Amino acid sequence: MGQAARSAHRACQRRLWADLFSQHVCCLTLCNADTCSYRALSSQKVTKVSNPAEYCVNLVRTYDYENYLCCLLLPKHVQRAVFAVRAFNVEIAQVRDVVSEKAIGAMRMQFWKDFLGSLGKGVPPQTPVAVELSGATEYFKLPKRHFNNIIDARDQQLNKDGFSTVQELEKYAEVTASSLHYLTLACLGIQNVHADHAASHIGKAQGLTTVLRAIPHHAQRRRVYLPLDLILKHKLSQEDVMRGRSDQSVLDAVFDLASTANTHLNTARSFTGDVPREAHVAFLNALPCDLYLQRLQAANFNVFDPKLQVRVPSLPLRLWLQKIKKKY
Repeated sequence: MGQAARSAHRACQRRLWADLFSQHVCCLTLCNADTCSYRALSSQKVTKVSNPAEYCVNLVRTYDYENYLCCLLLPKHVQRAVFAVRAFNVEIAQVRDVVSEKAIGAMRMQFWKDFLGSLGKGVPPQTPVAVELSGATEYFKLPKRHFNNIIDARDQQLNKDGFSTVQELEKYAEVTASSLHYLTLACLGIQNVHADHAASHIGKAQGLTTVLRAIPHHAQRRRVYLPLDLILKHKLSQEDVMRGRSDQSVLDAVFDLASTANTHLNTARSFTGDVPREAHVAFLNALPCDLYLQRLQAANFNVFDPKLQVRVPSLPLRLWLQKIKKKY
């Protein structure tokens, strides 16, 4: 098959899966809106947004596409709630990038802190994510501590320029990414120590991988979030990173962080036999993380390789196969 034919085939495949999931998401947000029977949503109306559930889905699809695909493969009765949780995470994660002043970012974080403190005490703020999250939290009795942990960790990062050590980055990933897994498990009604251990390590792997994937994005904004101990260990010049250079010191630092992320993935998968099979679907997002690390290795750990910025066309199919095989 020639290059042109392969390109056409890939384009056709992308359109096919985009159409398939587009139809599926319309079904889950519009036709199955009553599945969860959110009591908190029964009398709510959100200004300028006719369907808060659809708004949350679109927010996740736009800014967190891989987890959007994973959410679509969850059992239907929890999809709406998990989309609300993921939309909340998008809102919080975007604060640093969309605000020009730290004071404004702090005000946004305080809004969400106040919202969590008022849950169950009255009408939630009339924003789509707040309304949906209020319903999801009430219906599934989601632990508010995980939401508070996410906000506190993101809030602290507003006043910091990076991480001092890899261990500090791992702790941050545990509080943010792993907390989302804990909340997904709560929606599924799963309480299992092995599932929690797997969630912890997958979250850490995702957090480290996210830092690696975002290096080109941050470099364009003259930011470097590689942990300081790695920078010192490899005598790395931050200016080289910001200029997009792939010197050996940059490759070595990336290799170290990627190896740590891969270790967490392998540790999480070592619990496969002990994790309840119905919990495996909560960890499907381990696959995109794994695929990126594999592609990074193939690129000789050059995070600036343009191929790493392109989506994997077969990801929807591979996620579906993982679900069928009950693997993560």
